[in-house]
Amino acid sequence: MKLLTHNMLTSRAMKGVTVGYPLKIIVSYFLLFIKIQITIHARDIRVSEVDFNPEYIARIIPKLDWTVLWKAAESIGHVGELPQILIEDFETNEDFLKKAHHILLEVEVINGDLLCPESGRKFPINDGIPNMLLNEDEI
Repeated sequence: MKLLTHNMLTSRAMKGVTVGYPLKIIVSYFLLFIKIQITIHARDIRVSEVDFNPEYIARIIPKLDWTVLWKAAESIGHVGELPQILIEDFETNEDFLKKAHHILLEVEVINGDLLCPESGRKFPINDGIPNMLLNEDEI
């Protein structure tokens, strides 16, 4: 799941959920040698090269919640030099657009979970695909 996708997902279709955004990226590992469970934030992350299209990135940025994107990147350990606050001249700043391109399109969560902030419901991410299907009793 690319972080571009994550930025647009919500669980507000669930019964009792009004906003359902942002979904937290989580994963648990069991450390056998000390026998405790810890939250790491993503099981498998893949970084792959995608052709850079500055016009596309400049058009998509206004549609994003920048704070949510930055926190998601931080939670999976890929914030790098991405600024925490969206810069004013982002449309013409190629260095910034490359950083945004990288985190939006080249970093992908392969396996993990998304957590609804209101209900606590987990949605699995398997092979890069988030499963947001709800059970009958959740609609």
